[in-house]
Amino acid sequence: MTALALPTRRDEAWRYSDLDALASVWPVPDATRITVTAGQSAHGHLLQDAATGAAAVHDYVIDIADGGRFDFHLLNIGGRLGRVTFAVTLGKGSHFELNGAIIGGGDQTLEIVTQVTHARPDATSGQTIRSILGQRATGSYLGSINVARDAQRTDAFQSVKAMLLDRTATANAKPELEIFADDVKCAHGATVGELDRQALFYMASRGMDPATAKTLLLKAFVAGVFDDVSDEAVKDRLEAAAIAKLETLV
Repeated sequence: MTALALPTRRDEAWRYSDLDALASVWPVPDATRITVTAGQSAHGHLLQDAATGAAAVHDYVIDIADGGRFDFHLLNIGGRLGRVTFAVTLGKGSHFELNGAIIGGGDQTLEIVTQVTHARPDATSGQTIRSILGQRATGSYLGSINVARDAQRTDAFQSVKAMLLDRTATANAKPELEIFADDVKCAHGATVGELDRQALFYMASRGMDPATAKTLLLKAFVAGVFDDVSDEAVKDRLEAAAIAKLETLV
């Protein structure tokens, strides 16, 4: 039996990854498969907080049947390499929602890779990703929306924003649309920026120390990513982990 070859940077999906770290866990475990039946609403979440120096790869294959809905919340903060991928197929009138945050520092490489296929008409999807990167960390979002020929009245969007705390940090954003239908509404946007110096100055002028001011602005930047988590215990866990990670970067 031939061993599965380690990816190379020629593979677009792995262009920005840490292949040396990946080699330590290759081949990765089989993908987690999730099936949402017709008319069903389901939820999922992941706190990716692998140990320092470790590599973690989580792959999801999600099929959403006609009229179904699946919401996923992701916080990607751990390991030397933390990679989470989604391959989603949408049925007629179904919906997929991904709300994710990447928070990294040191020499971390943290990635979210998505491929959302609108296979049938009247389906909707939304992807909201926020990244905060400090020191020499690399954060990447590679996401494609694929609309089949008969998937009319598709409505889909990607919103990707990254905040760099240091000039040595790197953010990669590669949203893509592949559309074969003619009655669709698809949008994507990506921005990379730094903390607002005027806001920091204003907060300092009111007596706030720099670390507290930065933490508050960063909390505001990722606010909303976990607001609609239905399970309060899960929401509290994700928010607490995000705040703890932010405090190590400021």
